[in-house]
Amino acid sequence: MSAPRTVLLTGAAGGLGTLMRGLLPRYGYELRLLDLRPVEGVPDAITADLGDREALRAAVRGVDAVLHLAGISLESTFEKILKANVEGTYNLYEAAREEGVRRIVFASSNHAVGFTPRPRGDDPLIPIDTPRRPDTFYGLSKAFGEDLAQYYWDKHGLETVSVRIGSCFPEPTSVRMLSIWMSPGDGARLFHAALTAEHVGHTVVYGSSANTRLWWDLKSARALGYEPQDDSEPYAERLIAEQGELEPDDPAHARLGGHFVTDPPIWPY
Repeated sequence: MSAPRTVLLTGAAGGLGTLMRGLLPRYGYELRLLDLRPVEGVPDAITADLGDREALRAAVRGVDAVLHLAGISLESTFEKILKANVEGTYNLYEAAREEGVRRIVFASSNHAVGFTPRPRGDDPLIPIDTPRRPDTFYGLSKAFGEDLAQYYWDKHGLETVSVRIGSCFPEPTSVRMLSIWMSPGDGARLFHAALTAEHVGHTVVYGSSANTRLWWDLKSARALGYEPQDDSEPYAERLIAEQGELEPDDPAHARLGGHFVTDPPIWPY
């Protein structure tokens, strides 16, 4: 697939959206920005709720692809998750279908498989086809998004790459994150590959850098043309000295989803 010229970036004012606003244009993309909040310094960004179907349809009109990062990115009440992440993602797919957009890159999450035990010792890496085991309403909404993407491919021929993102920050901030961290540069490389790979249908990939302590298999991401260049290991010594090694008997350390598998608080939104 030739590189899309114009990409709608939803969630453009969020943490990941802000990082991608700075990195993706170097790949030749013209970004059209959308968020529930105004995007600071970008007066022509679209301010709209994912519940506003007419605004979404106008936002996708004429774009070549969508990078969908919008929604609630932590655990919240079921009602809020339902509105933003379930109904909102459906509204976006309907708008894309109606306007003839052929490719969406969907920000899924490792929390769609959060109750999966993490590898230990010589255990194999977690495959992409591991059964989904969401650890929260948030993770459940990402599992829904993956199924929605599959439905829109099978029913309407709308392609999606669902990226189960680990944690994308300038640097890892916890020992757990050493295994699931995706550098911003690798995030841009992966999204670029997802936007341009041919014949993806609906493809699910894990989103992380090539970490020494990696937990999951990046094979399906590499098949898109993704070539990660970063590794969290330079941060390991400091983080382990500050926080200690992961404890295998601690539920928050034994499962892929970390503290999300215990009883996380409801974060305000």
